[in-house]
Amino acid sequence: MAKYEPILLKNMLQPGYRGLLEEYRAVGGYTAFEKVLKEISPAEVIEIVKKSGLRGRGGAGFPTGLKWSFIPKDYPGPRYLCCNADESEPGTFKDRQLIERDPHQMLEGIGIACHAIGSHQAYIYIRGEFDLGAEIIQRALNEAYAAKYFGKNIFGTGFDLEVVLHRGAGAYICGEETALLESIEGKRGKPRTKPPFPAIHGLYQEPTVVNNVETLANLPYIINRGADWYAAIGTPKSTGTRVFCVGGHVKRPGNYEVPMGISLREMIYDIAGGIRGDKQLKAVIPGGASAPFLKPEHLDTPMDFEAIKEVGSMLGSGGVTVMDESVCIVWAATNLMEFFHHESCGKCTPCREGSAWILQILRRIEGGLGRPEDIDQLIMLCGRIEGKTVCAFGEAEVGPILSTIKHFREEYEQHIREKHCPFRPNAKLVMAH
Repeated sequence: MAKYEPILLKNMLQPGYRGLLEEYRAVGGYTAFEKVLKEISPAEVIEIVKKSGLRGRGGAGFPTGLKWSFIPKDYPGPRYLCCNADESEPGTFKDRQLIERDPHQMLEGIGIACHAIGSHQAYIYIRGEFDLGAEIIQRALNEAYAAKYFGKNIFGTGFDLEVVLHRGAGAYICGEETALLESIEGKRGKPRTKPPFPAIHGLYQEPTVVNNVETLANLPYIINRGADWYAAIGTPKSTGTRVFCVGGHVKRPGNYEVPMGISLREMIYDIAGGIRGDKQLKAVIPGGASAPFLKPEHLDTPMDFEAIKEVGSMLGSGGVTVMDESVCIVWAATNLMEFFHHESCGKCTPCREGSAWILQILRRIEGGLGRPEDIDQLIMLCGRIEGKTVCAFGEAEVGPILSTIKHFREEYEQHIREKHCPFRPNAKLVMAH
């Protein structure tokens, strides 16, 4: 197995490292923030990040520097930065580790981003279930304030920055940036219609940037080591490293930071040790629960934004879920739809009602009462949702279902023909509520 130099996980891999401020400073922490405040203009910081090729690590993969450049340059009112720590995608747990084991690199990234966009107020939005993560972030914030890295006149430059930790109530939809903004404002977390986009009308209708934890954590290293250094890692269009969360039927599940562009095969068999029990691979989800399924024939696909898209899936949140030959694909699809149906915010009728119908049909097939017309009915229902919702939740919930039918249609047909689940003989019919 090739050796990779970690960037974001490097500190926490050192024995005894606890993520305290004194330890982070000992490895160069907050020098990048001081450097940009004293030596680099906001416009220059944006150009450095553009040149580095850093793309959002939360799911969409949008170029970070380009996103910052959409903030109006001459806007007289306040601007906001929101750190999206609402890691709610099933199978994804990288941001949680970054928060709990080395929170100051994220905080320093927040400072750099705020300088770049001219913001003096930042919010860290963390999902409600992350009790430990919230405690650790608050401790790190207290340390940073005590050291005068946040607050008034930072590093004597006249730059002021207030950073607030905001805890959500635990809703998957609040990982969508506009629903996150609604939640911070005290409203129910539901996505906004776009345009206008947050860069123009975001938090409190002011220009706003929303960046993911992993995205922000990369910034100190890009500033200190240079855009060219970062751009040389990975592939030309998907630069840098990525923390992938490998789970499911692998021998060594966990978070692994690797250069963008390594193959799925290397990720599963070299890095994660192969399939548990040396069974055969049946399917893999490459980018979190909302990413379409892939098959063993896709194992040599590079793990970058473009290549994964070309084979019909997406890199998404970086959650790699591996399924061996014992898995019932219809059950897996049903399990995912149970989650998406439960987490639908209810704003859009196609998503709210369609997910219930899809779930009912999937449960019927898995329970042995499927009908020959059910498969085409599922495809039709997915088509009534895809592209017909305010946010991307619609595509997220139907993508995995359509991919299972595309790659494993014969398994659906077997369930219907034999009137039971061939993988789970004791499966019972459970109707949707």
